[in-house]
Amino acid sequence: MAARKLLLKALGLACVVLGVIGAFLPLLPTTPFLLLAAWCFARAHPEWEQRLLSHPRYGPSLRAWRARGAVPLSAKRAATLLLLISAVGGWFTLPGPWHFLPMAIGLAVGIWLWTRPSA
Repeated sequence: MAARKLLLKALGLACVVLGVIGAFLPLLPTTPFLLLAAWCFARAHPEWEQRLLSHPRYGPSLRAWRARGAVPLSAKRAATLLLLISAVGGWFTLPGPWHFLPMAIGLAVGIWLWTRPSA
């Protein structure tokens, strides 16, 4: 049991680090890593989970996701723009039938994202 908690703490910390890096790098997402970190900390270190949930910038998004599966409207718009850029980039840079892949993935993710409630 102690090894499991240690593993969850380490995974949670790694996700926080990746989330912080993602706040500065445009292609690395922040919120999914923080959601995973909160999940890990809920099972291994509740005090760290509370620190994430009470964070002034990221806490409201994390709490909204937990409560209602809600995504902020600004995040939906930003994600849609990045998905569109990726689809267009894939269309012009990938060979043959592969150039449809980013478009298909972007469409699937976009549909899923816009069916979530807005925070």
